[in-house]
Amino acid sequence: MLSVLAALLVFGLIVLIHEFGHFLFAKRGGITVDEFSIGMGPRIFSFERGGTRYSLKILPFGGSCMMRGEDEVNSDPGAFNNKPVWTRIKVIAAGPVFNFILAFVFACLIVGYTGYDPAEVISVVDGYPAKEAGIREGDVIKSLNGSRIHVYREVQNYTMFHPGETLEVVYERDGEKYETVITPRYSEENGGYLMGITGGTYRPTENILQTLEYGAYEVTYWIKLVVKSLGMLIQGQVGRDDIAGPVRIVAMIDSTVEMTRPYGLAIVLLELANLTVMLSANLGVMNLLPIPALDGGRLVFLLIEALRGKPVDPEKEGMVHLTGMALLMTLMVFILFNDISNLFLS
Repeated sequence: MLSVLAALLVFGLIVLIHEFGHFLFAKRGGITVDEFSIGMGPRIFSFERGGTRYSLKILPFGGSCMMRGEDEVNSDPGAFNNKPVWTRIKVIAAGPVFNFILAFVFACLIVGYTGYDPAEVISVVDGYPAKEAGIREGDVIKSLNGSRIHVYREVQNYTMFHPGETLEVVYERDGEKYETVITPRYSEENGGYLMGITGGTYRPTENILQTLEYGAYEVTYWIKLVVKSLGMLIQGQVGRDDIAGPVRIVAMIDSTVEMTRPYGLAIVLLELANLTVMLSANLGVMNLLPIPALDGGRLVFLLIEALRGKPVDPEKEGMVHLTGMALLMTLMVFILFNDISNLFLS
């Protein structure tokens, strides 16, 4: 029961904050919001204020922001499609942006509690190229092949996504920067290519500014990881077993709660906060993809309107979004089937 409640809270908070972003900027832009709801399904309780019905619904997850004239022609001055294009762009973009803000807030809480993992070399392994290239304990990795590094997990991810690739390494020692070239060596024992360094020791932050800084790095880390994973998915480098939908995510939350429960409520909440950062950043990125029916798809049409000075034919845009929605629903059915298959076969 606790695991189900935790999953509902995590999903509910992420979707609710997303919809609240749309709601807040719609209100600021003078757009009529017919209903803003917490939860989904039939209403349990509702009241009307300022032309908007605020509802609490029976299913305790998610929410919605229903704007007048969002998907249809409406002559009402407060209708979405009758507002200036840049007002509409801000309203649509606000949902994903609020997901990134939520991820940042939780990331700062996590960093403030657990500390951060600087990209500092803790030890150098004999017989591997890092030592041969002159890397020493205490060196801080600053970039790999021009990709900036802020936390040690980024070093691990870069070598994982670029196995065996020669690395131009920029590192810092005693305040001075150095450059070297390292070609990772394959390790039979570990089953992968290694530079021959270890790191990832967490340190407490020294002040609030450092907490905010590494909170931002944490969100950036997840955004970059999602984008890279999407690239691998498009290139066919990700298998069915690596794709997780709502069912597997709920199962993941369940296992997380069960594994951390013996260590106390604080650890359970910390792990749920980590999942919230990951999932909120994921939702923000996914919603900005230029896919019809998603926020990113709507933004494409709005940006075209801003550039050409007139909107795209509403009927044509509606058909594109309808087709996109049908494809997304088909994809969701596939992901749901995949989730259930993996759960029963694992």
